[in-house]
Amino acid sequence: MNTETHEACIVCRKHRGEIVVPGGPIYEDELIFVSHAQLWGEETDKYLGHLFVEPKRHVAELGDLTEAEAQALGLHVSRVSRALMRTLGVEHVYAFVIGDGAPHVHVHVIGRYPGAPREYWGPRVDDWPEAPRGEEREIEQVAERIRTFLQNEYG
Repeated sequence: MNTETHEACIVCRKHRGEIVVPGGPIYEDELIFVSHAQLWGEETDKYLGHLFVEPKRHVAELGDLTEAEAQALGLHVSRVSRALMRTLGVEHVYAFVIGDGAPHVHVHVIGRYPGAPREYWGPRVDDWPEAPRGEEREIEQVAERIRTFLQNEYG
């Protein structure tokens, strides 16, 4: 199991269970960790359907992934995109890496709900005030729906 981590890295801390993720890991194996975005700081609710797909090994840049990590990352981005469409009814899925906030590769996978005004498409999709939002309980329910879909579809 490839578990190289950095002690202070927030993503590595999440993988080690030091940071509680509402709904727990949606998917996890020796290379990949998938979870729903969690509440931070003063947030009282979160955009439902904002997932993270991350390599388990601490790596800051996409170009530093091993071939196996890159393949697993891409496969799981595709699978959770399908899960968002089928379980939450989103009409489009965005996937992007910014990497400025945490120096550990994490792909944001975010569904766009029907009716989202065009000014909230793309990186502002989760700013839409009428989008489905939830607290820990709702995040846990979404995580469970996606987890169940993945287990039923891919074993």
